[in-house]
Amino acid sequence: MVKEARVHDDPQDAEHWEAVEEAVELLLEKNHQGALEALRDVIKRDPRNAYAYYYTGTALFEVGRFDEGELAYRAALKLAPRYLAARTGLAQTLRISGDYHGAIAEARRALDQAPGDSDALFALGLAQASSGDARGAIRTLEAFLVSGPEFEIAVEARAMLLRLRGELPDNDNDGEDDTN
Repeated sequence: MVKEARVHDDPQDAEHWEAVEEAVELLLEKNHQGALEALRDVIKRDPRNAYAYYYTGTALFEVGRFDEGELAYRAALKLAPRYLAARTGLAQTLRISGDYHGAIAEARRALDQAPGDSDALFALGLAQASSGDARGAIRTLEAFLVSGPEFEIAVEARAMLLRLRGELPDNDNDGEDDTN
């Protein structure tokens, strides 16, 4: 889930991005604790750095601290309301926390901002599936696959589509034939 997520290309934005580069490297190395410490220092020096909050949310997501991650993503969005990666990160966090309606709303806001965005489509499809809206999830995940996603995520989406369509058994199947 770690990727470069720039907001703007202006001088202050460049300074904000430069301030988080070391933490992003730590995240890429899977050093979540080190990244969180570095990001905390960035936020202490400049509490208006949306990147610092976004990557804090990402690091917290990676270690399963979803409530705190939600707060970090919301802080990033407060500073940069059109920060698409923060919006999709928030949608995924809300879904995992069980707030399916909130996740759907955030993913739709991301799609309103960037129609066809693959990350937003994936977040929406997963939230729809989690909320029990199989038909909506199928439509959204099909659109996601058309958007040209990365291979690993496309494989995951195809497997989910097979399950949603009833073409693939659930994982809780014990392998025995239950058709008798």
